[in-house]
Amino acid sequence: MLTIIPDLLRADEVARVRALIEPAEWVDGNATSGAQSALAKRNVQLPEDSTAAREAGALVLDALGRSALFVAAALPLKVFPPLFNRYEGGQAFGTHVDTAVRIRRGSDFRLRADLSATVFLSDPDSYDGGELVIEDAFGERSVKLPAGHAVVYPASSLHRVAAVTRGARLGSFLWLQSMVRDDGARRILWELDQGVQGAAQALGQGDAAVVRLTGVYHNLLRRWADV
Repeated sequence: MLTIIPDLLRADEVARVRALIEPAEWVDGNATSGAQSALAKRNVQLPEDSTAAREAGALVLDALGRSALFVAAALPLKVFPPLFNRYEGGQAFGTHVDTAVRIRRGSDFRLRADLSATVFLSDPDSYDGGELVIEDAFGERSVKLPAGHAVVYPASSLHRVAAVTRGARLGSFLWLQSMVRDDGARRILWELDQGVQGAAQALGQGDAAVVRLTGVYHNLLRRWADV
């Protein structure tokens, strides 16, 4: 399931993140690549232990935590600290699959990467190319979003970043371990949640049918969640 999260970061937060990361020291993006990705990846990124990455990452994590849409779609259990990358001058990231288990260097923190997320930090009119192209059951999906918007998608998907031929594409990327491992089960819970929210708006939160549907949602989550 691919989910767009509009306005995850407010305009002032995008500006704050950019002010932190743009003047920082950038390194070869293959610092966090697996063997397959290293063959296809051409970009730069912030070292994950840099002050700028930690401070900007905290802003992204706060935004994720307050987004009801993100929580409903991802059902997050663990979130890898956000990282930051930049593409320019023809840089791109060829087709690849994200590593299944992510380990934070120098720590015992690790997670199973069920979902990947990208937060766009550049105005789409400020650069050419740079689309995130994701292959799913419905074919290729090309994603290029306004600054502050995010996209969440299965980490198991084949995906790539098209070459940036003008300007620079700044973004934050991260991986999530969901409470619900199976993408199909997450999709059912997402659709049920959206149905419950719609029914609550139409009938009222205390309506008997809404209460019963809410119970079904939580009982399915109880059956499928691994926490």
